Amino acid sequence: MKVKVQTLDAKASGDIELNDEIFALEPRADILHRVVTWQLEKRRGTARAARERSDVARSGKKFGRQKGGGTARHGDRRAPIFIGGGKAHGPRVRDFNPSLNKKVRALGLKMALSSKAKDGKLLILDTLTVKEFKTKSLLAQIGKLGFGNTTLVIDGDMVDNGFALASSNIPKLNVMPAVGANVYDILKHETLVLTRAAVEKLEARFNG
Repeated sequence: MKVKVQTLDAKASGDIELNDEIFALEPRADILHRVVTWQLEKRRGTARAARERSDVARSGKKFGRQKGGGTARHGDRRAPIFIGGGKAHGPRVRDFNPSLNKKVRALGLKMALSSKAKDGKLLILDTLTVKEFKTKSLLAQIGKLGFGNTTLVIDGDMVDNGFALASSNIPKLNVMPAVGANVYDILKHETLVLTRAAVEKLEARFNG
């Protein structure tokens, strides 16, 4: 699949041949749903378990008289109202570490990239090099390129430092290196922007 390459100034910079096995697949909602669900569950942190009455090592012997002590009647020292007692209804450890086959994860990323190409929401830029590290100048360039309401920009090994600085104050514009490309962030944004270096890294990631 041949796609036009542009510069940040919205000028033509030749063409690039995209691998059809990565950018021209037919997206499947079930695969994308499985991968996104897996990603979001992996992000969840497990709570630190608290010790309840059955977990506290304290005496279970009745420590006071039933009557005549002037205090409430208690059966043991593990009650939540005592210092060192077990916590009532405390947090318990839950497993949020699901597994998903690597082939399914790779297929999901390919389909996410393909869905953007199919919808015409994929832009290829030559580089992200900017002349001025100013947000105002970058906004003018982005306006010519036709970025969507939300845009994800993916570069090669590292995001160009000047572009990262200039774009840091632009809302709904996120940047990341190619190693961080994932299904959830790609689908979450309206427009996907890849540099030539990003395309090379992504294709090498699947071919390797």
